[in-house]
Formats: sequence, C-alpha cells, structure tokens
Amino acid sequence: MNDMAKTTPYGSWRSPIDAALAAAHDGHPAFVGFVGDEVWWTEPRPAEGGRRALVRRRPDGSEESVLPAPWNVRSRVIEYGGLPWAAAARPGEPRGPLVVFADFTDQRLYAHEPDVPEAEPRPLTPLSGVGGGLRFADPRVHADRGEVWCVLEEFTGDAPTDVRRVVVAVPLDGSAAEDRSGLRELSDGRHRFVTGPRLSPDGTRAAWLAWDHPRMPWDGTELLVADVTDGADGVFAAARVVAGGPEESVAQADWGRDGRLLYASDRSGWWNLYRAEPDGTASALCPREEEFGGPLWQLGLNWFAPLDSGLIAVVHGTGATALGVLDPETGEVVDAAGPWSEWSASLAVHGTRVAGIAASPRSAYEVVELDTRTGRARVIGAAHDDPVDPTYYPEPQIRTFLGPSGHEIHAHIYPPHHPGHVAPGGELPPYVVWAHGGPTSRAPLVLDLAIAYFTSRGIGVAEVNYRGSTGYGRAYRNRLREQWGIADVDDCAAVALALADEGTADRARLAIRGGSAGGWTAAASLTTTDVYACGTIIYPVLDLASWQDGQTHDFESRYLETLVGPYAEVPGRYEERSPARHADRITAPFLLLQGLDDVVCLPAQCELLLTRMQRRGVPHAYIAFEGEGHGFRRADTMIRALEAELSLYAQVFRLDPAGGTPTLELAK
Repeated sequence: MNDMAKTTPYGSWRSPIDAALAAAHDGHPAFVGFVGDEVWWTEPRPAEGGRRALVRRRPDGSEESVLPAPWNVRSRVIEYGGLPWAAAARPGEPRGPLVVFADFTDQRLYAHEPDVPEAEPRPLTPLSGVGGGLRFADPRVHADRGEVWCVLEEFTGDAPTDVRRVVVAVPLDGSAAEDRSGLRELSDGRHRFVTGPRLSPDGTRAAWLAWDHPRMPWDGTELLVADVTDGADGVFAAARVVAGGPEESVAQADWGRDGRLLYASDRSGWWNLYRAEPDGTASALCPREEEFGGPLWQLGLNWFAPLDSGLIAVVHGTGATALGVLDPETGEVVDAAGPWSEWSASLAVHGTRVAGIAASPRSAYEVVELDTRTGRARVIGAAHDDPVDPTYYPEPQIRTFLGPSGHEIHAHIYPPHHPGHVAPGGELPPYVVWAHGGPTSRAPLVLDLAIAYFTSRGIGVAEVNYRGSTGYGRAYRNRLREQWGIADVDDCAAVALALADEGTADRARLAIRGGSAGGWTAAASLTTTDVYACGTIIYPVLDLASWQDGQTHDFESRYLETLVGPYAEVPGRYEERSPARHADRITAPFLLLQGLDDVVCLPAQCELLLTRMQRRGVPHAYIAFEGEGHGFRRADTMIRALEAELSLYAQVFRLDPAGGTPTLELAK
C-alpha cells in the first residue's frame, strides 16, 4: 500500500480512466489470417462511427488499413456475423493479393486489389430488395476455380424468420454482381443453418457444419462431408453425417494435412478434438476435462488449426486460456509461454507460424504470433499500449462460490483499486455484479477499461459466470436449460450476498448490470429479488412472449425452447419470468440503455417496460441511441452510457465522484 495514499470514501477517488478513454479502447481485433507471409485481421474503430477496419502487418512490421473509411468489414449473417473476409496471396502476381470482403452497409461481397494504385473494391454479389436482402459470411477464395465459397443468407420475405441459408460459389469475375442466378448453390438447402465448407487437401471432399431449429449450435450440430464434383447442378454429392447429433455439438471441423478430418466435439461432456479414421471410427486426440472448442456465436470461429507438420495449433483450457501445439499421435500439448490468459477463437497458420488474438488482466487483446520451431510467442499487431499508468488497473481474483444447493458458481472479483487512495477504516465498498450476455457465453479474464473505470473510482465489480456459462463443460452449460431467469438470477445474487457476508462488499450498496442476455438477468433480478439497490439494463430481453411471437432474429428465435421450455407446453413461464410483465415488482432505481437499430432485442421491449413503470414513483432513466444496434460501437455512445451508469450509482449509493460526471436525470 502507498504510504502517501489519501483516505477518501469509496466512489470519490479521482481516476485518469475516464469514459472517453474506456470508449477509445472498447472492442478488440478479430478474424486473424495469413495472406502470404503477412498477417491480417479486423479491428474496431470507435471514433470512425464504429466501423471495423481490415488491417495488414507489412513485412517491415508496420500496420496499415487495407480499406479506407467508410468501408466496414463486417457481416450480418445470423445478425452476429462471422468471418467477413478472405484473401489469395497470388505469389508472383505483380498486382499483389486479392481480398474478398463483406461490407456492413449493403452486405455485398466485394473484391479488392489493395496493392494496385487507384484500385477500388468491385462488387461480386447483387443486391436484393426482399427482407434483409442477401448476406455472406465465412468465405474461402478458391482462385484455381475462379470462385469464393461461402455461406449465403437469403431473405425470402419481410419477416425475420423468412430466410434460408446455403453454401454458394460466388464467381470472382463479377458475373454475379447484378444477378442472383449467377450464384451457384453447393449445398442442398435442407438445413436451416450452415457454416462455410472446408476443402480437403486433395480437393475431392468438403466438410461443413449444419443444424436446425430449435437447437442452437452448442446444443447439437451435424458434421457433413460430401464429395466435390463439377456437375452442372453444383451440389456437393452424397452429403453424409460423420459426427454430431441432437445432443452432440461439433463446434469446428477442418482437414489435417494428411487428408484426415479433424473436429471438436463435446460428446464426452467437453469440447475435445477428434480425428475421423478410415474405418469410420473416431479417435480422441487429447481427452481431457477441458475445452478445445466453444459456442459458435459467429460463423468461421476456429479453436484449432492444422499445421503442415501434422501438429495442430489449439486454443484450450477452462474457456480459452492457453494456446498450445498438440501432437495428435501422442496427445501431448505444449503451451506457448507468455502473459496471456485468454485467446480468441481465431487461429491462422502458415508454415511453422501460428497467429492468434490474446489478452490478459494487464493487457487488452493483441495479435500474437507463435513460432513453433522455437516456441517463442510475441506480439506482432494491435499491440497493447498502456494508456495510463497500469497501477490503476484492477487486480482480479478468480473465485468459486457455493450456491444455495451447494453447486459451484464461478466468478472474477475486481475489488476497488487505486494507487493513491484508500477508503476510511470501517467503510465497505459498493459493488456492481456484471452478468454476461449470451447467456451461453462467459466473462473472460482480461483487461477491460470499462471495469477499470469503476474500480479506479472505488466501486468493485464482480463478473459472474453463472450456471449455463461456457468453459466448464456441457453439464455446467446445461444447468441453465429451462432455468433462465432463475439459475442466472440466483447465482448472481449468491455471489453478491457472499461478498457482503464476508465483509468484502457493502450489503446496502449492491447493483447489477448486464447487456443483452445479461440485461435480462439484471432486469429479472430487479423483479424477483431485493438484493440490489439499483441496476443498469443494456439492450435487454424483457418480454419472452414477444420473442416467441417473432420479434427477434431467426438465429435465436427458438432459443427459448431450451432456456425456458416449449411455449406450447409452458406458456405460463413466459409470462411469469418476463420483467416487462411485472414492472410492478421493480422498486429499485434503474438505467435502461438501448440501440434503436437493434434487431435482436427490439426497442419495443424497453418501451413496454417503461409504459408499465409510469407513475409508479420508481426513479429510472431511458437513453436510446440512434444508429446503434445490438452492442454499442460508437465512441460517443459508449461515453454517454458509461457516464450515465456512474451517475446512477453516485445518486443511489450517495457517492461524490471526483472531477464530476454529467448528472443522469431520473424520472419517476
């Protein structure tokens, strides 16, 4: 402890981490890939309207954007998107690489030659005026065939569920840029959801994943393999299921360099790696009670990548905590050394090199390269650069709590922390419980300046990986089945109360916050418990019946059948658990934040809750953001949202934030 630290009440500590700084560092790189010897990736630009730029690392180590603003390399397939770009290096070609990408504005695929002076992206796919139009994701460039193979999401009507998805071949010559008929369908369209195909090394077989409503991809998927033919119909021939099923989730598939199929399946209760053998059996390559895969929220995620040597680069652990190299013959994994505690589901390989995206409690996500010959891992892109003295960063604790029934609850606890302030003796700090989205997801253990924004002011944060979270095996994940709004609420409350009981947190100054499914948990907590003095509810699910009634996107339109139960069988649950239907139970002040362009959790859900809160006398505020969808991306939005949240806590907890913050007006 600093002997010169000032004794100041919690919540009043002066911090250099303001909302603008936190907003500027929100988001992280994604979708890394090799283009020849270069490493490319996408990264956010909050100050540029929230667009995602495609960035390349030159051989001299410099980084540059492949496309200028306003190009926004981002797909809207299944609304959460997926891999939005692919490239062919074209060695010896004086025009350099060819990149194909999806632009967020119109969702067309474009081709671009970034090394050709004055070259402009040219469209490869047409527009459609039907519903959400035509969208593309998870592309692979097959230059020898003159095509891009990818997933097409095609709306057939105006409803969000009027949609079909197939694997298509898009001509690279632009002949399909104006006419839908120029897109050659490769799969037969019998599945509601598909991923992009992976071509075997000899080019004779393709593998992809597929699943159907009401399953989500972490419930059950099928791994399909088909012979590749050049028939006029363009359909993969005799597609057959080689793994997966209603209760087996295959998260990823790819081909080893020897032509054998590799895949990550949770058939053992954990996502482990398997290899399909010639006799039709499957070999577990490294059977462990840890994950080598995860939830497929976006198309094109990959937790493993086969190397030319026959070894396999893997992201694995409790969640995705390590990058290693697996020997499939011995089952041995050698992990890369380094400070990183979290790896994204994005790996790329080239020769003996592995590229990934990683972060730690002391560093934000950055692009990391592993040389498998030497075992050396180093940062090569989007390098973390401390924007403030790192002594202001929080110091997380990995904790396990016991729920009321004796079950384990996993959490990351971030106590208030400031190098120049301590609280008066006897004062306990306020704490905010953060409920992650998904809900089939998890809170990663990484540096988040939004958390540091609060902890450096004297407000603790507790991230709860409640039952249903990923990273702890299928059994833990399945404990949320039909219990959404109960198990998640109970687990968050159990952690909050445990912190108060042990003297870590002030029982009278507990809050809850969350976005998306976390917004649901926050709202449900305010309607069913008296644990929290206030809450922040961000682009939430609030009314289950409206989701059942088609007021969300297709991907999650049947998600509630596992989270709550089939509506036809348990309609009462949908009514009883919906916070918007029980606004009369809310007695704690709250802040509601919503993007007006959100097609996942519609603004109408917020409006229903607000209508029922009128004249109830409960202080609350609603801020709606033009141009924002599901997940805030613009710097000005994030600044206003963070400052409003701090103002809520200041008013409810009677804090006096140093330096002041715009006062949030609370209506009654």
